[in-house]
Amino acid sequence: MASHILSILIFLPLLGLLGLVFIQGEEHTKYRWITVAITGIQLCVTLFLFINFKPEYFQFHSYDSLVYAEKANWFQLSIGNLGILSINYFLGVDGLNLSLLLLSAIVLFAGACASWSIKHQAKGYHALFLLLCISIPGCFLALDLLLFFLFFEFMLLPMFFLIGIWGGVRKEYASIKFFLYTLLGSILILIVFIVLYISTYNPAEMMLAVPPNLDYGMQDIQAGVQTGELSNQYLIHSLDIIQLSSPLNYLPNGLLSDSNPVLFLGYSIRTWCFLALLVGFLIKLPAFPFHTWLPDAHVEAPTAVSVVLAGILLKIGGYGLIRIAWPLFPQEADAASWWVGLLGVITILYAALVALAQTDLKKMIAYSSVSHMGFVLLGLAAATTEAVTGAVYQMFSHGIIAALLFLLVGVLYDRTHDRMIPNYRGLISKMPAYSVIVTIAFFASLGLPGMSGFIAEILIFIGAFQAQTTTATIPTWMPLVATLGLLLSAAYYLWTLQRMFFGKFSTHMSIDAATLKDLTVNEKALLYVLSGLVILFGLFPSVLLDKIGPSMEAWTNLFMNMK
Repeated sequence: MASHILSILIFLPLLGLLGLVFIQGEEHTKYRWITVAITGIQLCVTLFLFINFKPEYFQFHSYDSLVYAEKANWFQLSIGNLGILSINYFLGVDGLNLSLLLLSAIVLFAGACASWSIKHQAKGYHALFLLLCISIPGCFLALDLLLFFLFFEFMLLPMFFLIGIWGGVRKEYASIKFFLYTLLGSILILIVFIVLYISTYNPAEMMLAVPPNLDYGMQDIQAGVQTGELSNQYLIHSLDIIQLSSPLNYLPNGLLSDSNPVLFLGYSIRTWCFLALLVGFLIKLPAFPFHTWLPDAHVEAPTAVSVVLAGILLKIGGYGLIRIAWPLFPQEADAASWWVGLLGVITILYAALVALAQTDLKKMIAYSSVSHMGFVLLGLAAATTEAVTGAVYQMFSHGIIAALLFLLVGVLYDRTHDRMIPNYRGLISKMPAYSVIVTIAFFASLGLPGMSGFIAEILIFIGAFQAQTTTATIPTWMPLVATLGLLLSAAYYLWTLQRMFFGKFSTHMSIDAATLKDLTVNEKALLYVLSGLVILFGLFPSVLLDKIGPSMEAWTNLFMNMK
């Protein structure tokens, strides 16, 4: 079992889908329990991987650095003079995706619990949710770019239907907008993957194909390709991300060659490919000006879908930039760092100002998510160990905090079917436990010391201020200006607390006391656990930093050596 534990983790929800097939009628309770049980088992398996993660070798994008790995040839296809296309079923875990794998397990379990109230077409809803439980961890674990792309695309349809069928009044508009934006990003990413395929070769697989009677090593193969002794028809192309990370594996006359660059409109193909990856993943992140799909999707999506969307799906954009864009195009990433940092600062401030103007609680939290993803861009642009580690920690921390915030919005909306901030006042007198959790979530999101959000942001700022003297990628004024985002986040969170929870109780609706009941036992169990995790990772950040820190230091060293 241990040798296939990653595959079990990904495809376990297929058992749940099989169970749904054999349940007839509207057996809501059975559907719910299947989804909760499957995500609960996934969480237990992920915790096992996390606890036993003890890396002995640190070199980013190295086979030896993968504590858990599964690799098998999926298929090979001969394409004549272009060589052989080799696609691998390649899964692996290092310090980068370990934290996001744990995040996805926590958030998917929370989303499954939040789906308890779904009654309309419940079988279809839970089937689509289980498909998300396959595609999300698969996307984080895949180390072959085609496999990554398949899982990446596989998230589109379930999310499209979950918003479009079970969403709010403008659900069709929100779901189509989400689909079109994400599809545009996917097309850009796919184009780059195709260019990578035709511009590289895999000497490791070519060495395995050499007859045993020939003494032909990897260096001989690389030398033969560079001199032209090995013709194209003998080349084996793959999208193994570790092989793609080596500059030696790029064809000398390929589209992505450094020695003989191909120009288009005055810029090299490498530059265009990096920009395509950057835009594709920025749409998913999302960052300004590609963010407009997110507030609409959040407002119309049911609570559990908002939890998964904000908690996990946004992080795939940041993960793609760190895993793929920066290591494969280091020179181009270094040249664009100033602009990426500027985009991060604009995203932080713009989204925070828009959040400050919102009267819909859910839309305010949606814009706060956009603002917090700007810190990921700032940390990535700085490219120091502290900043990039902080960016990964920010994705993990924000995922849990965002899940908690959207669950809290769902609790209130389930009772009153109203999310408008001005329509409430003095809620603490009617819902004290709820108000306490909201306060914890708000303070965690604005970066209060002692909570996970503070650890992430302080690491990003430390690394960003160091960038001027180490990586020289962004100027000092960028993190200085970005600190205004902390002030703005405190403003909109504290103002919301003051308007909704303090003062004499009143509402703009005819609501009796029984409607505004405090948290139920099930709600307390879920919200207390998430609140506890926010505090745990704020007080004891080494629980996570010890796992991800060495890998991100190796990431920084790789980037600095290659740029």
